[in-house]
Amino acid sequence: MSPISSLEELLHRYSSDEQAQLRQALAIINGLVADSADTFTNSAEVAAILIEFNVDFRTILAAILSNSRLMYAEPPPDIAALFGNTVAGLVKDVNWLSSVNIYTLEMVNQPNQIEMLREMLLSMTNDVRAFLIKLAYRIQRLRHLTQKSVDVQRFIAQETLDIYAPIANRLGVHQFKWELEDMAFRYLEPETYRKIAQSLSINRESRELAIKGFVFTLQQMLTKENIHCHCYGRPKHIYSIFKKMQNKKLNFDQLYDLLAVRVLVDNLTDCYTVLGMVHHHWKMIPKEFDDYIANPKENGYESLHTIILDKNFNRIEVQIRTHAMHEYAELGVAAHWSYKEGGRQSATIEKSIAILRQLLENKLNDFPSEEPFHSELVSDSIYVLTPEDFIIALIKGATPLDFAYALRTEIGHRCRGAKVNGRIVPLTYRLNSGDKVEILTTKKIAPNHNWIAQPFAYLKTPLAIQEVRNWFQMHPISIAKQIPVSPSLESTKDLPVNVNSNKIRDYSKEISVTDLSNIQVEIAQCCLPVTDKGIIGFISAQRGVIVHQCDCNNILSLSPSKQSQLVSVAWENGNSENPAKCNECDLNALCFNKKIFPP
Repeated sequence: MSPISSLEELLHRYSSDEQAQLRQALAIINGLVADSADTFTNSAEVAAILIEFNVDFRTILAAILSNSRLMYAEPPPDIAALFGNTVAGLVKDVNWLSSVNIYTLEMVNQPNQIEMLREMLLSMTNDVRAFLIKLAYRIQRLRHLTQKSVDVQRFIAQETLDIYAPIANRLGVHQFKWELEDMAFRYLEPETYRKIAQSLSINRESRELAIKGFVFTLQQMLTKENIHCHCYGRPKHIYSIFKKMQNKKLNFDQLYDLLAVRVLVDNLTDCYTVLGMVHHHWKMIPKEFDDYIANPKENGYESLHTIILDKNFNRIEVQIRTHAMHEYAELGVAAHWSYKEGGRQSATIEKSIAILRQLLENKLNDFPSEEPFHSELVSDSIYVLTPEDFIIALIKGATPLDFAYALRTEIGHRCRGAKVNGRIVPLTYRLNSGDKVEILTTKKIAPNHNWIAQPFAYLKTPLAIQEVRNWFQMHPISIAKQIPVSPSLESTKDLPVNVNSNKIRDYSKEISVTDLSNIQVEIAQCCLPVTDKGIIGFISAQRGVIVHQCDCNNILSLSPSKQSQLVSVAWENGNSENPAKCNECDLNALCFNKKIFPP
């Protein structure tokens, strides 16, 4: 059955109005398929995956409309007007996730970079359901990856294991996690995958029947004892078997927990009562019993783990815990992914996981409020990129100057400017996750005291602030005589007026800019400065440094906020040895009208 037909069969789950909107979304995508037969199928298959997973109606709409070709439609449909702001926001998030191409195979040996990439993706997703859609798209891609080259298969599979499967686990979407892992493993290690599959004495359907039989018998026994429980299980997946073999250095025949069952009860006493009944009714494997209630794991995880043999000699791992222990293990500080991945948990991630699980488990088509979904999944950090796409983690509110010090203290000390996403920005610019930052440096090591002094305080990172303090302790100088460093590189609309762009040429070889190199320099047409007069530079985001005479009316009339864009300049010939100075200080052209600009 084709994905389109499968999707049509699933639409009966929705009201007539909702079906009409879903078909409208499908029609929009269908109109883009003239030259690509699989484009519509992708969206339909992804939507079908999510419908089977009982997600809400808006998520299905967004999944259909997140087809990448829709971004190039002419004219593009107004998704917000047709389907609402929530759907439009989800589509925007999914499209952004699909546009991120930072992952490289070299990251396999850089676990910190992989973890920061996961957190960056989560932090930039405004709605947690967007990641659910992205995971469904990744599953759909893996299902059809056989049509691609071996190199593409291996890249997509490794990226899945490093990025998407851990995020699925982190969000508690375990069914997605298992399928992502098994399919990725099949592409990466086809021979090992085949051997493990063949080593399983029974197929997956038989293993699931074994679990169902065990659960049925156990529930009957507990009912007779008036013990209320929730008992469920699943067969172990091939990738989890492989990892267990690696971690414990065991052969397949030595593994004891190929099947797993979880038993949730109301209180601590019932935990041990159930354990006793299990050990009495089934034969246990003595060396495979762990009491994490009496001896919790370091992260606080609590549960009873035992392995038994059923009547057909199937080895079944049984986990017994209270509902409170389960909630703590799944959603709290000791969430399952924390001790499996070694990551950090946060309250915002916990909240997002709880909301997503409530949506899925309650099979809600309309959540009472959209707002809970629209919260950052990682609230205390931002993740920015070097020009080479190396990820740097910073605190929220960090500036390009903080970024420079995070790279290396010396780079911070030599920082004189920055570009963010290719555009010159002030050193006070507040960075956002995903920004690509390039630092402009000088050969001279000379931090500015305003970087740490109020009310300026460009630096926000405690370690960077301490580095600057240490430098000033080791280099006691008169702060008042420091050459100002431009904190603000604004757009050309802030340039002094009367600049004739038709007469502009690059004077960078004739005029030097203090502490900066490779900067375009232009002569201002309003005053046409000459070599025997004092000159001063005004920094423009688009045109480099515009050079004026110090007594130019446009310079003298600058507002205090624009004065921060002035920088010291000098002629490279003749007058460069003796640039114009104020007769009251040594600040060269940066002081005029007997007024010293704040450094």
